[in-house]
Amino acid sequence: MAQQCPWWQGAVIYQIYPRSFMDTSGNGVGDLRGIAEHLDYVASLGVDAVWISPFQKSPMRDFGYDIEDLTAVDPLFGTLDDVRQIVDRAHALGLKVLMDQVLSHTSDRHPWFRESRASRDNPKADWYVWADPKPDGTPPNNWLSVFGGPSWQWEPRRNQYYLHNFLASQPDLDVRNPAVQDALLNACRFWFDLGVDGFRLDACPFYVHDAALRDNPPAAAPIAGTRVNFNPYFFQDHRYDIGRPETLAFVERLRALADSYGGRVLLGELDERVGHRLHRDYTAPGRLHLAYGSWLLWADHIDGAAIRTLAEALGHGPGDGYPCWSLENHDFMRSPTRLLQGRNHPGFTLTIQAALSCLRGAACLYQGGELALPDADIPFERLQDPYGREFYPTFKGRDGARAPIPWRADRDHCGFSTVEPWLPLPDDYRRLAVETQTLEPGSPLNRLRRFLAWRKEQPALRWGGMAFHPAPAAVLAFERRSGDEGVLCLFNLGDEPVTVPAADLPLGRDLAGHGFGGVCRDGAVLLEPWGAHFTTLGQP
Repeated sequence: MAQQCPWWQGAVIYQIYPRSFMDTSGNGVGDLRGIAEHLDYVASLGVDAVWISPFQKSPMRDFGYDIEDLTAVDPLFGTLDDVRQIVDRAHALGLKVLMDQVLSHTSDRHPWFRESRASRDNPKADWYVWADPKPDGTPPNNWLSVFGGPSWQWEPRRNQYYLHNFLASQPDLDVRNPAVQDALLNACRFWFDLGVDGFRLDACPFYVHDAALRDNPPAAAPIAGTRVNFNPYFFQDHRYDIGRPETLAFVERLRALADSYGGRVLLGELDERVGHRLHRDYTAPGRLHLAYGSWLLWADHIDGAAIRTLAEALGHGPGDGYPCWSLENHDFMRSPTRLLQGRNHPGFTLTIQAALSCLRGAACLYQGGELALPDADIPFERLQDPYGREFYPTFKGRDGARAPIPWRADRDHCGFSTVEPWLPLPDDYRRLAVETQTLEPGSPLNRLRRFLAWRKEQPALRWGGMAFHPAPAAVLAFERRSGDEGVLCLFNLGDEPVTVPAADLPLGRDLAGHGFGGVCRDGAVLLEPWGAHFTTLGQP
């Protein structure tokens, strides 16, 4: 059947973290040429697109998310010609290319900020968020930085504070300013002109702050006993520093720009653990094509009931926006380590990934997820992440999810580099190396390849409507329908076998060979732990 809908609505997007993908220059840091040389591997996974984390010029205090020049490639990673090579090679392989765009803030080394901080009356004096101190010299309000401490830094040249939602070296742009918006849109045009197919928009809700600088109220939900209780940031309800409705006007300008280039795509990071709070606004018509939050990324337990509840909160009807389902990324602990279930079932997270890829919307697959990599245990003396160094040892930061990819078990540093990598590879990564798993038919890598290859040929799983069916809490049961075709999907996201009565399910013909650990017998579907079963749609 010919494709009837935009490619992104049912896409699987493979995230590449350049520093840790492949080093071809011999400096221990991954680079753009390493990405270009391994795009055949990415395409072999059955994905539709790559999202490449920042490679623009940066002092690397936050490893690329502190940009010094929005239209220049950092020499650590390569050149503009290397970007062109990636785009050309990806397109030849049928892959789209999305790149990170960090538009809420810059590095403090950016020329715009150097000019802005110099005085209160220069041409860029109002390009960043500046505020006078309170009479006692303290910051203007109680806003906190994600990375620890107040989100205000004193600048003696202006006798004012500037806002930084992350590191003090990452000052926030004042995106209310039309001149700032125009400059950011011009930077986006540069990359569209180069041929990229879209952007992953970092920290979308941070673009615009409350003009009155009102204090944030305390968080309504108790924080004790959760994964985030190490950080006072989560003690606040971030009502005024992020998620302001004024942000949406700039999002609409970004969408108009993307549409003017003929179908370029915007994937927004909502940075919001309450799934429905921002998703509906940001994915409304004329805004983001896709958006994801940290809905599942913080979770230490994920079952069928949790995913169904989230999907219903986000909305999955014809008029609703499209989520991008994410189990892992560069900012969160890898799921085999994070989740408290599935430890006795190797590759169990691939069942979750398969389930997410069958839901309405797109899905992200973070590099190494196809290998079922656990988090690397990085000793303190090797930690690079400023977030982890601030809150260690209660929170060890994000480096564990950023350790390099193991390509070959028989090579130094698992074939990632010829020298000591910027982050160490754990010894247990050798048994999970790409070459090793490629030679094992039942490996997580080959299981996911087979599944995504089949899924890619199912129009109903890519673009169809979705409806859920009653099932035990561990089980995710739903159908996808596109025209006359449909697929019933049953996933057991639990450690115990489950029997699902078939009486109320629209079971049709078994799609043999595409499920795993599931069988229909004696009027019921029997699902092994972390099993999946698929049928065509029939009459209940």
